[in-house]
Amino acid sequence: MKLYFTRHGKTEWNQDRRFQGMEGDSPLLKESYIEIEQLGMHLKDISFEKIYSSPLSRTRKTAEGIKNELKVKPEIVFSDHLRELGLGDLEGQKIELGKKLYPTQMRAMRDSPSEYDPSPFNGETFEEMLERSVPFVREKIAEATEGPLLFVSHGMTLGGIIQTLVGTPLKDLRKDGGLANNSLSVIDYTDGIFTLELWDDVSFLDK
Repeated sequence: MKLYFTRHGKTEWNQDRRFQGMEGDSPLLKESYIEIEQLGMHLKDISFEKIYSSPLSRTRKTAEGIKNELKVKPEIVFSDHLRELGLGDLEGQKIELGKKLYPTQMRAMRDSPSEYDPSPFNGETFEEMLERSVPFVREKIAEATEGPLLFVSHGMTLGGIIQTLVGTPLKDLRKDGGLANNSLSVIDYTDGIFTLELWDDVSFLDK
């Protein structure tokens, strides 16, 4: 079974370098709709069994935009399990302010997930995010008949899901860096083994 993962299109807060998180949200940029269409065209011949998406506006619109381009149009199922890593009081704030106020936490979030402690700003740990998201993905894989499946989510959450499925330990979740907006990653799931086939591909987008 093939599992496809894509991050939502770029938003106004992404452009302004603001934290979004699991509650914060902002509109997609105008050019993001063009990239979503390009991603949908890239995937148009794949007959997805289902699309699973975070319910936030930026992921919802990305999932719907992809579906519009597919020849076979599957159901989109929205789930809170796929929301972004919760950033508490930082959501909506400038990233530079976060780095100034919480330098240790921001470095750990970027490079050392096992050492990340978001309690000073009431955020969610990587462990908590993985506990809600990875079992959900595994459940949907078990429910599928043949697949393939498409998951539309957020940078931190998707990176954590993908790396955890292929066996990467918590401390190394960020070893390959982050995921670009509208990027595509693919895992092959065969005989109980998850194998990463594609990571953070944006070759189909016009740059």
